[in-house]
Amino acid sequence: MRFKTLQQLVDSCTQDGVTMGQLMLTEQAKETGISEEQTFQQMADYYSIMKEAVRRGIEEPVASRSGLTGGDAVRMQSYMKNHEPSSGKEASRALAYALSVSEVNATMGRIVATPTAGSCGIIPGVFVSSQERFHWDDDHLVMGLFSAGAIGYVIANNSFISGAEGGCQAEVGSAIGMAAGALTELRGGTPEQAIHAVGLALKNSLGLICDPVGGLVEIPCIVRNGFGAVTALAAADMALAGVRSVIPSDEVIGVMLEVGTAMPSKHRETAKGGLAQTPTGRRIMQDLYGPNGRGKKKGESPQT
Repeated sequence: MRFKTLQQLVDSCTQDGVTMGQLMLTEQAKETGISEEQTFQQMADYYSIMKEAVRRGIEEPVASRSGLTGGDAVRMQSYMKNHEPSSGKEASRALAYALSVSEVNATMGRIVATPTAGSCGIIPGVFVSSQERFHWDDDHLVMGLFSAGAIGYVIANNSFISGAEGGCQAEVGSAIGMAAGALTELRGGTPEQAIHAVGLALKNSLGLICDPVGGLVEIPCIVRNGFGAVTALAAADMALAGVRSVIPSDEVIGVMLEVGTAMPSKHRETAKGGLAQTPTGRRIMQDLYGPNGRGKKKGESPQT
């Protein structure tokens, strides 16, 4: 890739007179040796999977294999139809769609890791709800995925995208930054504005721990995806309005690396701290796996 930092990404876009998505498409094709047309089609296929996951979780209340979660996307959708959401219909729709994809993931359904399975709902939630709102065609959103990919590439190579390495800030935080930056560009913002959106989003996620109850990507992961989609919308609006990240976004990524490295192991996906070790979290763990951690007998199901 021609860029290793977000500033280099902006500089390359300015030099070539292209968007982040266009630059990433070209660079990806060069790196893989696959034509730009084929590379674009691969990403289009990924977007189709995202839309299908949104649809599935919204149209039917899917339940996770553990029985701990499921149906919240449908609940949000029903609430939106019968009430005026406090956050507005657009934000609530993005939230519901993000919940939908995350719930599909918890059922072992097909999703796209963006950048991980634990954060898989944020980009689809933002993209699909925005597509419906602004009447964009699929090709426009596919280019947005390349924009998100460029941002994720920089984050992954300069910090973390894994909760086991850097906490949930590395998964949900990175996804929020990717979604915010890409949406800024999709709405006509400059690469520089998009990068400010990334910094604004990441600053709001610093220090977020990874504390999955029962070691499953369900609690609190699913609701964090919903909140993350709303945060991405807000960060994009701030950047488009001219709000800047006073701390350069590349430096924010560096802070995420620093904070994640210093984070205790019990707060990095081990389920040994945080919400996982609350009285309720420990009870759920015992219901899932039994007092000795060997799992329930055949035919038993966890009760919460």
